[in-house]
Amino acid sequence: MQLRTVLFIFLGATLFSCKDVKEEKNKDPEPIELEAEKVSTSLYEDLDGKPVALADYKGKKILLNYWATWCRPCIEEMPALLNLQEILEEENYVFLFASDQSVKKISKFKKARGFDFKYIKYNGAYADQKISAIPVTFIYNEVGEQVSRFDGSMIWDSPEMIEKLRQLH
Repeated sequence: MQLRTVLFIFLGATLFSCKDVKEEKNKDPEPIELEAEKVSTSLYEDLDGKPVALADYKGKKILLNYWATWCRPCIEEMPALLNLQEILEEENYVFLFASDQSVKKISKFKKARGFDFKYIKYNGAYADQKISAIPVTFIYNEVGEQVSRFDGSMIWDSPEMIEKLRQLH
């Protein structure tokens, strides 16, 4: 009972002791200069912060892999993807590796792991791409149409997968 009374008094004192402070209006307010922040309006950007658009690769097939530095299945499939990239080099393919992590983290991963991929920063929300888990890989044809989607880790350099990717148009 005493605790309840003390609590009631404390809350009452707190609520009723606040003053309504009236703001003094300044007739000539000083202009406030806001430093413009660098905000990317591009869905993708390279590791130097330059915008990247999938349309930049029109006329090429695109393998776009969504991944993260913390994603074990993403990292485990990278050696096979590196091998696949070499195999499909003459097949008009471009490989892009998109992560929503910071450019700093992606760059650190690239340096530490040494995988020779074109890494890009994804500035959108995975939900917008209907991605609920990574890795996810989209394949686009030469005119920019999505022709295939692979959810989860794959054995990318298997003969069956290589043939499938060669046949996509």
